[in-house]
This record gives sequence, C-alpha cells and structure tokens, in this order.
Amino acid sequence: MTDTTEPQGSPKAAGSPTRGSPKAASPKSESPPKSPAEFLPPEHWAQAAAEYANDDADSALGDNASSTASVTSSILRYRTILGRTFHSERGEAHYWGSNDERQNEAMDINHHVQTLGLDGKLYLAPLDKDIKKAVDIGTGTGIWAIDFADEFPHCEVVGTDISPIQPTWIPPNLEFQIDDCTQNWTFAPNSLDYVHIRFLAGSITDWTSLFKQAFRCLKPGGILESFEPSAVIESDDGTVDEKSALAQWGKLFVEGGKKVGRPFTVVQDNLQNEAMEEAGFVDVHEHKYKSPIGGWPNDPKQKELGQYAQITMEQDSEGLILFMANVLAGWSKEEIQVYIAHVRREIRSRQKHAWYWQKDVWGRKPGP
Repeated sequence: MTDTTEPQGSPKAAGSPTRGSPKAASPKSESPPKSPAEFLPPEHWAQAAAEYANDDADSALGDNASSTASVTSSILRYRTILGRTFHSERGEAHYWGSNDERQNEAMDINHHVQTLGLDGKLYLAPLDKDIKKAVDIGTGTGIWAIDFADEFPHCEVVGTDISPIQPTWIPPNLEFQIDDCTQNWTFAPNSLDYVHIRFLAGSITDWTSLFKQAFRCLKPGGILESFEPSAVIESDDGTVDEKSALAQWGKLFVEGGKKVGRPFTVVQDNLQNEAMEEAGFVDVHEHKYKSPIGGWPNDPKQKELGQYAQITMEQDSEGLILFMANVLAGWSKEEIQVYIAHVRREIRSRQKHAWYWQKDVWGRKPGP
C-alpha cells in the first residue's frame, strides 16, 4: 500500500495530487532516476566562485565552528577528519556524518523537518497506546526517543547508537545504550512491541539482515517502522540541472555509497519495502512524499518545511558531506568549503525549486 505527496508551488507541482488523493501516484510508478554521471571536480566550483567574488549575499566560507568530546574511553576516541569528529572505530559500525556539537544541532533541526513532513507526528504506524517496550535504532542525539518517551510515559523506551552524544536529562522511562545495530542485537527474542529506525542510509550493507534482527526481537504482532530520506536532490521544472551544486550533492553521496558498499539509494531501490517482506513482515505500508529545500514553495506548509530544510543544511553542510567529499572523493577542506558556498547560494536564491524524497515504511510481525 502506498501514499505519495508532492510539494506545492513549482510549475509542475502546483496541480499535483496530495496525500489522500485517489490520483496520487504510487512510488512504484515513478521512473527510476538516471545513473549519476561522474560528479564535477572541485576545480569547477573554484572557477564558478570567481563569478561571485563581489557578491555579499553568501558568507558560507567563514562561519564554521565545532566542538569535540573529551577522550575518556575507547568509545570516545573519535576519528578526526579535517578538524571534525566522527564516531570511533567500532566493529563494522559505519556512519558518515560528523558527531560533534555543530552537526548534532543540525540533526535536531532536521528532526523538526521530519515531524513537519509527517503532520507533526513521530510515527505513522498504527501503534497501541499501551505498548510496553519500544526501541529507537540509530537514535543520534536522542531527540526522537525523548519525544516518543514523553508521548508514551508507561512504555519502556531504549535508544541505541554508536556515538554517546545523547543528553543525560531525559524522561524516566527512557535509557540510551551504545550499540552497533549491524551486530547481533542484545534484546531478547519476542520482547519488543515497536522498533523505530531512522536515517541509516549509507550505513547498512544488508537491510534484510537488519530487519531480521528486528523481526526476531519483536513480539508477534509487533511493528517495525523505517524512515529514510533520499540523498538525491531533484526538481520538477529543470531548475536543478545536472551541473548545479544541488544535483552534485546527490552524486557525491550515491557514488560514495557505492564505494563503501553501503547504499544511499534506499528510497530509489525500494530497499525498505523489499527487505521488510524478505525478513517476514506482513501488512507492509508506505508513505512517500517530496520534501522541498528552501522557501520557494507557495503553499505555506511546504514553504515552512523547505525553510527548515534550508536551515538544517546551512547549519552544517560540511558535517554532512565531509566524509564523502574528502575521504572518498579526495577533495581538500578549501575545495569543500567553496562547493558548500555554491550549495548555499543556490538554496538562498529560491531559483532552484529543489526537493528530495522522504519515505516512511512500516510492517507487522505475524501474530495476534
């Protein structure tokens, strides 16, 4: 079962179907994106930057700040890439985003982007109000788990992550654990009512194996919900062309994911749905929608959604793209900063009617 919505305000999107419309297109009917061409070299962005040398509209090259955690254990022996920290080497764990304060703030802003896109909800799966135990895999800063624990005060909530970046002031029914979700889960079989997984694209080699872990730990009738965004940035009217900085953003992630064997094409390849069904889940449903970037949409709700997405990217584009651009593509810090300046300029101009897919999928373990 599918549910698809689009942003309002672009020339093609203005009359497009919205959530709940019988004319909404099934995601399966969408034509798959073309295979990304080789991304443009960093010299391209340096040359293009010269055209804006006297333009004061963008200050992206000088507003970076970051903080790092103190080294107190092996878990806190963070890797450092060009002055930014990333999670420690821990088994097969792999996450491509920075884990310092600046990126954590961006993650919290992005949480608001996701809840706005879900009409203020934390989840779409049909949960019973009397569930006893829920787990948030890849909890990040823990903001989703905190909100969920507040909404379900009688439910035991556990958030797991490979980085200890969560706060200590939390609801009494919530705890955080440092764990690698790609290894055998430590939760007892048939012990969980709900498993929530979000933002693991680019970190997982085998989605079916991941979902089988959830299947084993869920009670019969328990629910798994997976929320993932696409890294590919598109437009309906051609304003995000192949040579735009925003289009190149997706290419960096897609090609980087191929190099490390952890795909970012989770949405495009329908991996959530297929992996859930292969893991044994039934009654698999999805909600897929276009999420704008920037304040270009005419529709007030879509405009707000796009503005918060813009704030997220401007808060810390570097922390998102540093691993892909430096470690995998070989760009220098200066080259990355020049490229990010172009990304910000395109978003701020409102001439690029950019959007990306967001997809929420949930399924049930067979049983009462």
